[in-house]
Amino acid sequence: MGDDPGTGHDKLRKRSDSAKPLSRSARIRRLLFGAPRDLSDRSILRHISLIPVLAWIGLGADGLSSSSYGPDEAYRTLFTLHHGSHTYLAVALAGLTALTVFTIAAAYSRIIEEFPQGGGGYVVATKLLGPRAGVVSGCALLVDYMLTITVSIAAAADALFSFLPPAAPGYEEYRHASKLAVEVLVILFLVALNIRGVRESVLTLTPIFVLFALTHLVLIVGGVAAHVPEIPATARSVYGGFSQGLTTLGAGGMFLLFVHAYSLGGGTYTGIEAVSNGLPVMREPRVQTGKRTMLYMAVSLAFTAGGLLVCYLLWDVAPVSGKTMNAVLVERLAGRLPFGRTFVILTLLSEGGLLVVAAQTGFVDGPRVLANLAVDNWVPRRFAALSERLSAQNGIVLMGTASLLALWYTHGDVRRLVVMYSINVFLTFSLSMFGMAHLWTRIRAGRPTWKRKSALFLCGFLLCATILVITTVEKFTEGGWITLLATASLVVLCFLIHAHYRTVSSKLARLYAELEKVPHTATSPPGDPDPTQPTAALLVGGYSGVGIHSMLNIFRAFPGYYKNLVFLSVGVIDSGEFKGEHAIERLRNRTEQTLRRYVDLGRGMGIPSTYRMAIGTDAVDEGEKLCLQVAKEFPRVTFFAGKLIFRRDAWYQRLLHNETAFAIQKRLHWSGLTMVVLPARVEG
Repeated sequence: MGDDPGTGHDKLRKRSDSAKPLSRSARIRRLLFGAPRDLSDRSILRHISLIPVLAWIGLGADGLSSSSYGPDEAYRTLFTLHHGSHTYLAVALAGLTALTVFTIAAAYSRIIEEFPQGGGGYVVATKLLGPRAGVVSGCALLVDYMLTITVSIAAAADALFSFLPPAAPGYEEYRHASKLAVEVLVILFLVALNIRGVRESVLTLTPIFVLFALTHLVLIVGGVAAHVPEIPATARSVYGGFSQGLTTLGAGGMFLLFVHAYSLGGGTYTGIEAVSNGLPVMREPRVQTGKRTMLYMAVSLAFTAGGLLVCYLLWDVAPVSGKTMNAVLVERLAGRLPFGRTFVILTLLSEGGLLVVAAQTGFVDGPRVLANLAVDNWVPRRFAALSERLSAQNGIVLMGTASLLALWYTHGDVRRLVVMYSINVFLTFSLSMFGMAHLWTRIRAGRPTWKRKSALFLCGFLLCATILVITTVEKFTEGGWITLLATASLVVLCFLIHAHYRTVSSKLARLYAELEKVPHTATSPPGDPDPTQPTAALLVGGYSGVGIHSMLNIFRAFPGYYKNLVFLSVGVIDSGEFKGEHAIERLRNRTEQTLRRYVDLGRGMGIPSTYRMAIGTDAVDEGEKLCLQVAKEFPRVTFFAGKLIFRRDAWYQRLLHNETAFAIQKRLHWSGLTMVVLPARVEG
């Protein structure tokens, strides 16, 4: 064609946009969520991506914050069973807890190597166990991340309100309502913060993470150091307790008790998968960044969870009504420290604050799992869309809304929420471990490390499956059934949506199969379009029968009138496209290649044709701007677009299929331009 109209018009449109005054709503939106990202900046992904330390803060906070309740639950189980006579098992429990953390983290480091584009448990299960297992894993993760947000915020509010004096009689409901109001406001704040961008949200919450790390380092190191002289006596006590346990319970009974406590402390390991899910937001090289982040998370979580269990034993911590084990431990240690009361306040506030940071994992990874499901047509495709800030805005809003509903249903009861969300993460862990073990036993030929890696994943599968089964049985009547019901319902919904998309695609493929073979009728190529002649501008997506059908319909409906064809397309940057520093350039090239095929088709039919294109995150906004520019270049233009029309209209069709054509038509009509929506009829 000899020209590159897309680039020039992109620049012209950018200059005109910058000069256009913003409306009041646009100014408010920009104040809350920030200015749009500059998509022409080739280094944009580097500016919004996370280095290992920031990824550790943004994605590792969920895992590290679980040390606030995971070790607590496990130790309480040892203490409350058999009148506290088996807390000596805390030493073995601390060792196995650390070993489990490193085992799961090592397994997910191998998963990062095999799946460098991210996706975590959903992608692993889909690729290795099939789409059905993948959608189960994906739905389990969605419910888990939604509950991660809810339980983190509810626990943080509990920590905050625990510093206030008890409510006076008659004011309990007022206090409870105030706590719920605070929780709602925090969730809304995190929604707005994450729409601004992942990097911005992580940087904002970094001081809280640092404070938690420092206070708990002092707590664990100081707690062990203060009892160094008593370690021999504690060791003798542990040995004596172990011997007595063998006598009273027997080896089998003691083993069952230990496994019971170990499984009920399974909340300790939640959040480890977040790194593999969040690879798309990490700095290149992603695999190295992800593995380093996983190492940081594993070391910090194993040290904190295992160290707290050892300190509980050394300080002979016992459950106190209304207080966590950590609170009891901190208060005891503070009695030996200068500024002890200040240390207690800072430590417990940092725990509450880190739980807020942990909610970030739900907002970072939940929308990404949703986007992966959308790209594969399991949920409405709009959840793969990115905002002008390049965040998964629809997914963020959905996760926030679902978290608010869960908060309302449970009234912010942390114990109920922990029970509800502790199951799904181990369902995903188990599927991922089993899938990877199956992979390495299947491809062992020529792979000298297959035995070691197969053993790693088999060990991880046994650990995760054990926790899953025991937790489900123990907690089923305490709220576990709600999680299972919600997950199963979501799986069924995903299958229904996928069946709809598959049916529509097959019908369209059969209907327009012959159109892609339209013969060239022109004896010689026509010249360039004449801007003074009547022009038909057709908005198209990919090169398909629907686009060709729409083009032919223009000339059937208006025979002999239009002398020019201009094909318009917006390359939409969504979660399926925005992967890697060259993603935008690849999208631009692919969009241009599609348009050139349409131009060749039009010219082959003897019609002077050209194309114009744009790249952006919102098809409607970019499509409107593109049409306005074309209207200036071709004054006698009429715009056209194709739209799926169903014989039987249903309420869900608007949710599952975009309304881009009608939305652009409405805007162009307001600007005084003519646009015709051409039907692409679908039975059903």
